[in-house]
Amino acid sequence: MIAEIVIWLFRLVQYYEYAIVIYILMSWLPGARESGLGRLLGRIVEPYLRIFRFIPPIGMLDFSPIVAILALNFARSGLLHLVSIFL
Repeated sequence: MIAEIVIWLFRLVQYYEYAIVIYILMSWLPGARESGLGRLLGRIVEPYLRIFRFIPPIGMLDFSPIVAILALNFARSGLLHLVSIFL
């Protein structure tokens, strides 16, 4: 039962990372974020990305999504480590 929950959480985090990448790639396409899919992804992803917006862009590159994805990966690794301790 616990293993199934952990696997489900891993998949959820992976899908969330995909959503972040798609949302960021949509910024390169004119009007893509104003589409229905863009607005939906914005409502899902922007609250999490806002946490990392304190990182200033360097030139025209915004590195906050990269840091956000790295944080998700660290959280996933930490969860895996905790599960391996208790199981």
